[in-house]
Amino acid sequence: MPHPPHPDPAGRAGAARRHPPHIAILGAGFAALAAVRRLRRQAPQARITLIAPEPVFTYLPSLIWIPTGLRDAGDLRVPLRGFLDRHRVEFVAARATGLADGGRRVLTSQGEIANDALLIATGGRFLRALPGIEHAHVLCEGPDAACAIRERLVRMDAGRLAFGFGTNPREPGAMRGGPIFELLFGIETWLRRTRRRDRFELTFFHASERPGERLGARAVPAILADMAARGIRTRLGEPPRSFTAEGVVTAEGSIPADMILFMPGLEGPDWAAASGLPLSPGGFFRADAHCRVEGAQRVYVAGDAGSHPGPDWLPKQAHMAELQADAAARNLLDELAGRPPRARPRPELLCVIDTLDAGTLVYRGARRSWMLPRTRLLHWAKKRFEARYLGALRRGAPPV
Repeated sequence: MPHPPHPDPAGRAGAARRHPPHIAILGAGFAALAAVRRLRRQAPQARITLIAPEPVFTYLPSLIWIPTGLRDAGDLRVPLRGFLDRHRVEFVAARATGLADGGRRVLTSQGEIANDALLIATGGRFLRALPGIEHAHVLCEGPDAACAIRERLVRMDAGRLAFGFGTNPREPGAMRGGPIFELLFGIETWLRRTRRRDRFELTFFHASERPGERLGARAVPAILADMAARGIRTRLGEPPRSFTAEGVVTAEGSIPADMILFMPGLEGPDWAAASGLPLSPGGFFRADAHCRVEGAQRVYVAGDAGSHPGPDWLPKQAHMAELQADAAARNLLDELAGRPPRARPRPELLCVIDTLDAGTLVYRGARRSWMLPRTRLLHWAKKRFEARYLGALRRGAPPV
């Protein structure tokens, strides 16, 4: 049953009911925009402030297409001024550095920002603890990282490429492996298209014998079979120990590589320790079933910045971040109105594993999971969804 709202000795919840509440949102990604949509729909009079380094949204799912030239960095970065103006959102260009008064004051690089309620949607960061990590390209660090991969690939006439992903040993669920599968298959397709595949050796490595198991029981054998059919070598059950200019050093030996493409595990934001809020072992904000930060008043977290309860396969991906943000926004408004939070985001994994010329749809929910065979239509569907989402943002309309 829903637990009662936390005590509010300062009486700010009552004040928020008498006056339009001031809601602060940290971040400018999928979760932040989903929260803005929900908040403005249900609380048209609320004052909403978005705090992020710049008023720009980056469509991270399509970073996989930059290395093969299907997209450029500018295609995936959209100024948010139109969206913010349409939704009457104030913007503060700043980086969060901490919190005070249990979240009622956000400490930023541009000063303090008071609020009646706070949603943390800044995302996490990639672990860089493995020795020699500077020798690896980390795709999801952003468009610049993706462009660096493309520039390196274009200069290579032949070579050995090693692909892999890891996790956070303190919080094993904090990983993002899907984009590496897409990058691997996309580059392999691109090499065949450019008639250079026979001059490249591609190897996939992973600490587990069953990489991608979070995608569901059917996904693992399908992915490994696709690798075998494409002539991609595998080194499974070999945890990487370090990276060098010559390749990957694993627990069982070495993997020679001229280029390493690796997705490290995730950890919480660098400012989380200065928040005074409870954190998970991996440094994420610890959330309850309603996306509220445990022990906090009117402080919620959505997306990669949080450690949310759920099944061990609960993904850190855009779709799940939006579900969490929508529930968090509903609950935040309920708490401001003196009601207990009720909404719970459903655990759901939904993705298209793209291969540059086709795609495989994978779904996993609380009760069932399934996987559709690879088809060219799913590649076009993924491109179509991107076009609709970014097109709506560029028009200042709510993303679809």
